[in-house]
Amino acid sequence: MKVLSQALMCLILMVAPPVYAAGDPEQGQQRAALCAACHGMDGNSMVAMWPKLAGQHAPYLERQLNLIKSGARPVPEMMGIAASLSEQDMADLSAYYAAQETSPGIAKPEQLELGERIYRAGIAEREVPACMACHGPSGAGNPLAGYPAVAGQHSVYTAKMLTRYVAGETWSDNSEVSKVMPQVAKRLEASEIEALANYIEGLYSAQ
Repeated sequence: MKVLSQALMCLILMVAPPVYAAGDPEQGQQRAALCAACHGMDGNSMVAMWPKLAGQHAPYLERQLNLIKSGARPVPEMMGIAASLSEQDMADLSAYYAAQETSPGIAKPEQLELGERIYRAGIAEREVPACMACHGPSGAGNPLAGYPAVAGQHSVYTAKMLTRYVAGETWSDNSEVSKVMPQVAKRLEASEIEALANYIEGLYSAQ
C-alpha cells in the first residue's frame, strides 16, 4: 500500500501564512455593505456558488483579498471591488468576517459515508491525505499554518474549487501553502469530490 509522499507531508506540516496587520471589525462591518450582495451582510452567502466568509480566519481572508487585488487569483466579479480596497480595508473586512458565526449546512445522507471516509482517513492507495490533517476534525482549519476553515461551506462552492484545483489552478503567490491542494485534488475522482464537498457542508465547528 502506498503512503503519502514525504515531500507532500512536509508541505502539509511546515507551511506558514503571511503575517498581516490586525483589522478593526467595526470598520469592517461598515465596508461589508460592498460584499453583501454575494456573501451576505454577515458573511453567510445565501447563494451556493459564492463562499461563506463568516468564521473564516482573518489572515486567510486577507491573503485571498490581496491575491484577488493583485490579479494572482482571478475573480472577475470582485476585481472592481478589490481594486478599491486599501490594505487597512482588507484587514478590517477580514477581522469582521472572522468574528461572525458560520451558518450550518445540511449534508445529503446518501453521500455521507464516502465523504466522511475521505475527510477523516484519506485514500492511502492514491496518496490522498485525510482532509482533517490540515482542516481539523471539525473543519475549523489551522490559522497558524494557513489552512482555512471549511465546516458548513456550500458544497457547490467546495466542489467547484476542488475541480479547479484538479485542473491545476492555484491562484497563488507562489508560496508552498498554495501548492498543497492541487497536488491532493488531482488524485480525486469526480464522485469523490461530490461526496467530500457534501460531507464538508454538514460539518460543524462545534463537533
